[in-house]
Amino acid sequence: MTLNILVAPSGFKESLSAHEVANAITTGVKLALPDAEVFAVPMVDGGEGFTQALVEFTGGTSHGLTATGPVGNPVQSHFGFLGGTRNKHAVLEMAAAAGLRLVPRHARDPRNTTSHGVGELIRATLDAGAERILVGCGDSGINDGGAGMAQALGVRLLDDRGEEIGFGGGELARLRHIDLSGRDPRLDRVRIDAAVNWHNVLLGPRGVARVFGPQKGATPEIVEELDEALENYADVIRRDVGVDVGAMPGSGASGGLGAGLAALLGGRLHPRYEIVMRYIDLDHLLKRADIVFTAEGCLDAQTPWGKVPAEVARRAKRYGLPVVALAGTVGEGASTNLEHGIDAYFSIVDCPCSLQESIDKAHQLVANAAEQVARTLRLWSNQLVPEQRLTA
Repeated sequence: MTLNILVAPSGFKESLSAHEVANAITTGVKLALPDAEVFAVPMVDGGEGFTQALVEFTGGTSHGLTATGPVGNPVQSHFGFLGGTRNKHAVLEMAAAAGLRLVPRHARDPRNTTSHGVGELIRATLDAGAERILVGCGDSGINDGGAGMAQALGVRLLDDRGEEIGFGGGELARLRHIDLSGRDPRLDRVRIDAAVNWHNVLLGPRGVARVFGPQKGATPEIVEELDEALENYADVIRRDVGVDVGAMPGSGASGGLGAGLAALLGGRLHPRYEIVMRYIDLDHLLKRADIVFTAEGCLDAQTPWGKVPAEVARRAKRYGLPVVALAGTVGEGASTNLEHGIDAYFSIVDCPCSLQESIDKAHQLVANAAEQVARTLRLWSNQLVPEQRLTA
């Protein structure tokens, strides 16, 4: 009995790209099931690898540049142009200039980190002649509502003395007025589409500071400070720009970058899989599969809220397929995923080790975990087919 296995993982934040996770799972599966048909499709969700994946899928081009990183230091970044279009469609991921991976652990305070480099990436695409810009939102290390991005493109964010506020989410508490008069005029002539987690909102009980601030180094006290700063930001945007971003779907994406894109740059927010599936025909691959492997860095109660494993599982269930998820960490509320299409989940960590050790060994750990699941599948398939038991 030949199994057809679809491997559709996300990346592991600060460790492996989606492409690397897919390769590791494939390696492990083939060790246990050498005759299996394995087809891998790395799933990008707007975070790290988004640009590379869409450039490769479309036969486009990549371009490197140096941008301002989230803690203010220069970082090597990139953007791309999609192939197969008559017009110049640029693609970039905010994580390439403001991702959590770029924030040293000792400097993780989202009151200070900035999205300024994302604005520099957008400006670079405009300089290169972009007529349409696709922005991937995910894996962020910032909580500034896209303020730094807007400042890099000429938007003035002013305090009560008419002076420009500084960088970082904490500075939004000082914001009193937004001046769009100096905004790069080329933004009026391009369309900006952003792939966002539609469930992430700027404010409220599930506001971005409360849900994701702790992942970026915020203490409970800092979370409250950031939430109040973002409330002020939303109030000033509503008064000066006329856009209500507080509860807008996707406004909380990437530390509130969605709000800045929509209100200050005139961008349009889209559920990220609506964008991704324009380039990846996942349904075609699901029709060929007998079982699906997916993965993410942390499987927990947040996974059903727009994360890759939940989206893959939701689509797999349309075809009645079993879904196995591998995770770097199995977090609080992980069992919730069993109600959202995932049939079994496993941690890749097979012995006590530090976080850094698991990151360093992530590729081998993923391959090992995939191999053990595949060996279980081999036992199952042998039990289903008696003649295989006789020749084994």
